[in-house]
Amino acid sequence: MRSYTIGRAARLLGVSPDTVRRWADAGRIPTARDEQGKRLIDGTDLAAFSVALASEAGEDGDEPRTSARNAFPGIITAVKLGDVVAQVEVQAGPHRLVSLLTREAVEELGLAVGREAVARVKATNVHIDLES
Repeated sequence: MRSYTIGRAARLLGVSPDTVRRWADAGRIPTARDEQGKRLIDGTDLAAFSVALASEAGEDGDEPRTSARNAFPGIITAVKLGDVVAQVEVQAGPHRLVSLLTREAVEELGLAVGREAVARVKATNVHIDLES
């Protein structure tokens, strides 16, 4: 099984390396040290922790109830209005998401640059690529 550095685990979890170090120091996520003394997280442990972390986030009740399970909280960086259709861009961490929706929906929701938004993705096809 692959092991992950603190920095890589932080990128995968969407938090800072300091946060992952604090979780490791508190015993929330197990680590081991390599030959150079760097802390590593076993891939199986990281996967289990990420599932537990996601379920903790869903317990606070702040999220609206929805069947779309892939939520990307971020900030609106661009809104391009056409006569009927609009394009809205959301920057969610390292992810840029672009949505095409009606101009009417953009106006009703008050979507504007600088507002917080959650891009929710529900797709019939999802492609997964492995990182080397």
